[in-house]
Amino acid sequence: MNAVGFPILSLLTWLPLVGGLVILSVRGDEATVAANARWTALWTSLIVFALSLILWVRFDRTEPGFQFVESLPWLPEYGVGYRMGVDGISVLFVLLATALTPICILSAWDVIRTRVREFMLAFLILETMMVGMFCAADFIVFYMFFEGVLIPMFLIIGVWGGPRRVYAAIKFFLYTLLGSVLMLLALLAIWHQAGTTDLAVLLHTAIPPAMQSWLFFAFLASFAVKVPMWPVHTWLPDAHVEAPTAGSVILAGVLLKMGAYGFLRFSVPMLPLASAEFAPLIYALSVIAVIYTSAVALAQTDMKKLIAYSSVAHMGVVTIGIFTFNVQGIAGALFQMLSHGVVSAALFLCVGVVYDRMHTREIARYGGLVHRMPAYAVTFLVFTMASIGLPGTAGFVGEFLVLVGSLRVNFWLALLGGSGMILGAAYMLYMYRRVVFGRLTREDLKSILDLSPREVALFAPLVILTLWMGIYPSSFTTFFDASVGAMVDQHAAFFPPVQLAGVLAR
Repeated sequence: MNAVGFPILSLLTWLPLVGGLVILSVRGDEATVAANARWTALWTSLIVFALSLILWVRFDRTEPGFQFVESLPWLPEYGVGYRMGVDGISVLFVLLATALTPICILSAWDVIRTRVREFMLAFLILETMMVGMFCAADFIVFYMFFEGVLIPMFLIIGVWGGPRRVYAAIKFFLYTLLGSVLMLLALLAIWHQAGTTDLAVLLHTAIPPAMQSWLFFAFLASFAVKVPMWPVHTWLPDAHVEAPTAGSVILAGVLLKMGAYGFLRFSVPMLPLASAEFAPLIYALSVIAVIYTSAVALAQTDMKKLIAYSSVAHMGVVTIGIFTFNVQGIAGALFQMLSHGVVSAALFLCVGVVYDRMHTREIARYGGLVHRMPAYAVTFLVFTMASIGLPGTAGFVGEFLVLVGSLRVNFWLALLGGSGMILGAAYMLYMYRRVVFGRLTREDLKSILDLSPREVALFAPLVILTLWMGIYPSSFTTFFDASVGAMVDQHAAFFPPVQLAGVLAR
C-alpha cells in the first residue's frame, strides 16, 4: 500500500542524484563552484530529510509488512523487478540516513577545501545508495545498492582522508567486496530455488534445510564484515582514522548498520534452521568482540581509534540481540543500532571539533578544555554518558533490552555481553577525563575557541534526539514492534520455544 499517493520511496532514493546533476552543471571560478556545490548539497539533503519525515508520519505502526510499495517490471521473465517498500525494521534507518547526511555536509562546510564539488557529489551519491538499500524490496535491487555504497565511501576516504588514506580505502574496499561476492552466490541460489527475487515472497518461502547452512555462511561472510564482527573488524579503525570527519560520521552512523540489517532482513527470517543452529557461534564471536575490542579501546591514545573500537563492541551487543530470537532481544538490537547511529556519529563530530582547531587527535595533547570550551564540554559529556548507557539517554534502552533478551537464552551470555557496559564506562570516562578535565597547561590550548554557531547547529538536534530516545523510547520502538513480533512468530513456527532453548543451549 502507498499511504501518500505518490512514489515517495523513489523520490527519497533518487532525488540526491538530481542534486548531484545540478552540482555537475555549475560553472564558474573555483570559489563559485565550491559555494554552489555546498548549498546545493545541503538543500537537496534537507529536502530529502523532509520527505523522510512524511514517510515517518504516514507510516502505519500496526502493519508488519511492507508499506509504500512500488513495483515495476524489470526482468519479468526471471522474476526480477524494481520493487521498493519499507517495514518497521527499515523505516527508521531511512530516517537515520537522511538525517545524518545534511549534518555531514554541514560538518564539512569549512573543512573540505579541495575538490569541494566532487566531495558533495560523492555524499549525495552515497545518500542515494544508503536510502535505496533500506527501501529495496527485491534481492537484486538490494544487492546493487548494498554494493553501490562502497564506491562513494571508497572515494571519500581515499581522496579526502589522512596520510594513509589510500591504504585505508583499499583495505575497506577489499574486505567488504570479498564477502559480498559470496552473498551474490547465495542470492543466485535462492533465486534458482524460489524463481523470484521479491522479498515479500521470499520471506515466506521455505528453503530446504540442506541449503540453509551454506547459505547462512555465505551471508555471514558479507554481513559480518559490514557490522563488523570480530575477527574481520580490522578495516574499521584504519577507515575511521583516515576518513574525514564527515566520512567517519556516516560510516559509524549508517554504514555499520548495513550488516546487522542484513542479518535481520535475510539470515534470521529466511534461514531459521541455520540461524538457530549457528547462533552459539554468533554469541561466541559477539562476546569476544565486546570484551576484546573494549580492552583494545582502553589502550588507545588516538580519540578516533578509541571510538572506532568502541563501535565494534557496541555492534557486538547488537548481534547478540538479533540471534536471541525473542522480541526483547531483537527490539533491543534495533534500538541499539539507532542509538549507536546517533551517539557514535556525535562522538566523531566531537573529535572533529577539536581536531579542526589543533590538528591532532592524541588524547595526551589535550586537557583542561572545560576552562576554554564549556559548551563543548557539556555536549561531549552528553554523548559520553549515552555511549556508556546512562539511564535517560539513548544508549541505555537498547542495551537493557538486549540484556533481558539474552538472559532468556543463557545467564552467562547476558553476563559476558553486559560486561561491555562496564568496560565502556572505563574507556569513555578515561578519554573524557584526559581531554576535558584537569589543568589547562598547554599554551596552544589557552586560545582555543568554543563551539561556533555552525557547530551548535550540528550538535543541537543530536543532543535532543539522544535525550528523546532515552526518555521516551516507545516513540521509536512502536515502529518496529509489529515487524519484530511477526519475525519472532515466524521463527517460532520452525522452533517451538522449548526446542529452540535446547538448540541454543548446546
